[in-house]
Amino acid sequence: MELMDKTINSYFDVWLGPRDPRVKGWLLLENYTPTFIFSVLYLLIVWLGPKYMRNKQPFSCRGILVIYNLGLTLLSLYMFYELVTGVLEGGYNFFCQDTHSGGEADMKIIRVLWWYYFSKLIEFMDTFFFILRKNNHQITVLHVYHHATMLNIWWFVMNWVPCAYFGATLNSFIHVLMYSYYGLSAVPAMRPYLWWKKYITQGQLIQFVLTIFQTSCGVVWPCAFPQGWLYFQISYMISLIILFTNFYIQTYNKKASSRRKEYQNGSTAIANGHTNSFSSLENNG
Repeated sequence: MELMDKTINSYFDVWLGPRDPRVKGWLLLENYTPTFIFSVLYLLIVWLGPKYMRNKQPFSCRGILVIYNLGLTLLSLYMFYELVTGVLEGGYNFFCQDTHSGGEADMKIIRVLWWYYFSKLIEFMDTFFFILRKNNHQITVLHVYHHATMLNIWWFVMNWVPCAYFGATLNSFIHVLMYSYYGLSAVPAMRPYLWWKKYITQGQLIQFVLTIFQTSCGVVWPCAFPQGWLYFQISYMISLIILFTNFYIQTYNKKASSRRKEYQNGSTAIANGHTNSFSSLENNG
């Protein structure tokens, strides 16, 4: 294993250049192998989990879902607060920020972004809960693509450009809204008061557009931030915009059209909508 890690690390050093020494020795960042293994295990569970649950009763998971989503809400709120204050303390430039110019604020940002990277591992549980509850319709290409790629992308970010704060800041804010919604929706008595589901997906799309805009500024007005990373981020954000837009159209536009038809036909099937409406939000952000 040690020999394999050294070989992989040497290839990365050739392709991407020297790593940022500030994260040397940090948990899970020294070698890529653990992150890769976690990702492979995740994909195996996505593939085998629904098969295992096929002839079994779904688990409720209500109590643990409340705790899980509350925990991620608080973690996301902490990360958002720390990132915003770190950016202000370091006087970061919105258009393009060097990875070594913020002094002590850089280390504050890097420490918080390690938690952001680690949260992507925790968020694998989103999918596992879908499997246990037999909500297999929510295990979409978008959902799996986003969850499987984010952990891996952020391993590389943390090792080479660990002050890439902008997308993580926006995403942490979106996750405060998303995981608070999920936690509260696990309590049936709270469901009638939850109104912001549709706006979460809109917020996710706005987040991707803003990230592309901010990243493009670094291309137009370059600083010492590596250009290759900017082009990669723009490409990745475009892929998410395509997938999330498709999800938004499939979920909300078609649902609205279906409801209009039911109303016109005098159908009473919409009576089931109160329960079903809380299972359609993609936990992808």
